[in-house]
Amino acid sequence: QVQLVESGGDLVQPGGSLRLSCAASGNIFSINHMGWYRQAPGKQRELVAQVSSDGRTNYADSVKGRFTISRDNAKNTLYLQMNSLKPEDAAVYYCNAQSKMWSYWGQGTQVTVSS
Repeated sequence: QVQLVESGGDLVQPGGSLRLSCAASGNIFSINHMGWYRQAPGKQRELVAQVSSDGRTNYADSVKGRFTISRDNAKNTLYLQMNSLKPEDAAVYYCNAQSKMWSYWGQGTQVTVSS
């Protein structure tokens, strides 16, 4: 089992920045890919960014150049640096960890982008 706890969500003005964190615990050695997803009201959950165990990253087109995903293996923590935030970035952001057999989710953290 892997437990994931997100933090860092907040209300921010358009153009502002936030950094989300996801602390992983449990059987972390089984984790391969980790990523951030988001879900806005009335919309499906979508991939925002993903990082593999070898450091390769993948981003949704809508966040390329603005968001950066990083993984601190020493601290068992995943980050998402979000810059130049737009109102359409507002959503609940979820941390995800994948092993060979399982997919784990955090409880989510709310990001609101509004003036």
